[in-house]
Amino acid sequence: MRTPIEDYAMIGDCRTAALVGKNGSIDWLCWPTFDSDACFAALLGGQSNGFWLITPHDGIKSVTRSYRHDTLILETTFETETGKITVIDFMLPHGKSSDLIRIVRGDEGEVPVCMELVLRFGYGAAMPWVTRLEDGTMRAVAGPDMTVLRTPARFRGENFKTVAQFTLARGQTMPFVLSYGPSHLDAPEPVDAEKAVELCEKFWRDWTAKTNTEGPYSDAIERSLITLKALVYMPSGGIVAAPTTSLPERFGGERNWDYRLCWLRDATLTLLAMMNAGIYDEAAAWRDWLQRAVAGSPDEMQIMYGLRGERRLTEWEIDWLPGYADSRPVRIGNAAHEQFQLDVYGELMDAFEQSRKGGLAATAEGWEMQKTLLTHVCKIWDKPDSGIWESRGPTRHYVYSKVMAWVCFDRAIKAVEHHKLDGDVEAWRKIAGEIHADVCAKGFDPERNTFKAAYDGTDLDASLLLLAQTGFIEPSDPRFRGTVEAIEQALLRQGFVMRYNTHRTDDGLSPGEGAFLACSFWLCDAYISIGRKDDAKKLFEHLLSIRNDVGLLAEEYEPADKRHQGNFPQAFSHVGLINTAFNLSRGEKPAQQRANGGAGSNRAAGADADPKRAQSPPDLSRREPSSVDR
Repeated sequence: MRTPIEDYAMIGDCRTAALVGKNGSIDWLCWPTFDSDACFAALLGGQSNGFWLITPHDGIKSVTRSYRHDTLILETTFETETGKITVIDFMLPHGKSSDLIRIVRGDEGEVPVCMELVLRFGYGAAMPWVTRLEDGTMRAVAGPDMTVLRTPARFRGENFKTVAQFTLARGQTMPFVLSYGPSHLDAPEPVDAEKAVELCEKFWRDWTAKTNTEGPYSDAIERSLITLKALVYMPSGGIVAAPTTSLPERFGGERNWDYRLCWLRDATLTLLAMMNAGIYDEAAAWRDWLQRAVAGSPDEMQIMYGLRGERRLTEWEIDWLPGYADSRPVRIGNAAHEQFQLDVYGELMDAFEQSRKGGLAATAEGWEMQKTLLTHVCKIWDKPDSGIWESRGPTRHYVYSKVMAWVCFDRAIKAVEHHKLDGDVEAWRKIAGEIHADVCAKGFDPERNTFKAAYDGTDLDASLLLLAQTGFIEPSDPRFRGTVEAIEQALLRQGFVMRYNTHRTDDGLSPGEGAFLACSFWLCDAYISIGRKDDAKKLFEHLLSIRNDVGLLAEEYEPADKRHQGNFPQAFSHVGLINTAFNLSRGEKPAQQRANGGAGSNRAAGADADPKRAQSPPDLSRREPSSVDR
């Protein structure tokens, strides 16, 4: 039976991540980086495509699991008729190599345990050549890839698997260390598993100690922050949307996309989430990654890039994998990187403005690049585009896209007036006024008192919930209140917000996909903006209730089946959770939070709560744009 998406937990080393099922099986790992080929691909195929299982040999009575407090160390406890064991899973950031470490610990009685390992490189296609070295290490090589397994357990080959059986009593442990290295080099050095777990615990607890998460939702914020940190590709500062590809938006459907890439659209809200929590190093690294990624001609700017800023993200399909729940095709790369999406220019300009407000000093090079982007947006803002949801159909004049074009010029004006940068404010103010008037004339439906998804239709779009947050319109404006109410009527399904309205079924749900979770957090923020805080709190706590048992959220949720859908865990879902939690707990409206750059409210709240954790932004005035790479 296919493991539900919500039954997985994530471990990672800030370069890649693995998904571990409640059954003790690691079914997904791209090694050595998020965008590498998978060596465990059972998630999108079957066991023959690679997995690593550690589980009790006899019948399991119950399974419970959790992360160690303040860490990404996963502990899964299995209770059987004869006792209990706990499997401790983690990857060590800053290790000399990339190491996947599993420690089995006896807790009660005596429990027979079995281990099965199947390595298949190249997304489950390439069977490696396996040899046993003189020191007992198992080495597996296929082309450029090599892994070595070190363990005191006695293992053997059986039916193209590596297997082991052993029994643990209370207080006994059995470590397994699987390390990756290029096949043309020597095998990675041995790792002391017990020492490694101490180092991993210290890494995460030192990091979380620097965050500011006070308030009634501190635990949920912290777990989402750790998840977000784990999705940062540490060498470059880029943040992947998710560590997976092709987990379907609808089971059995074709809307399966590769999310192991970095989207510009996520920039502003991600920065706010980080600065709200006092995480300035990661915020600065993300800002610097953005600046490097988009450097060049503005007419060549993409909506997404690779981990290191790569531009060629060619989409292709894996025909030997059937996909999760037979959801074909399995896609690698993303053709949407070639689309024209107008809103990303506004997201980029807003991200840089938020970084300035948060105390991350601008560079002369960065401001010159932004002014060049403005010149380009002057020429293209009135063109149709593919929109925030990356439609692969005809381009349209999307309202949110036009609003974000307005944001470009609004944030440029603020950069001059508030931060003493140079620029033609009068010219920018003129074009901002033209865009604003155009949107209000063509994108607003006076009969229904709501903004529309696009100029040429009557349909609605959840991105309209962000209009007040961006500053395009005041939250108190009847047109915004009317838009919120129209979206409640048209897009709210069983307590969740759909991105847009496709064909309805008898139960009122779209057959095309589940509810895009970020949109429901946007409705929470809109409620706060218009003074409906009780409604916001009720919806937010409803959203918290659908997190899985270790606090993770996918891209989408299917209310009818109570199933997570789409790539997992999804950075944008957790960014939404963080920002909404801060909006609720700190008494700020989303537009005010954005106006303050996140960091301002963070310092104010922290000063009254915990002086040790209420940190002002560091002095980054001398920070070089590429410093994160050193």
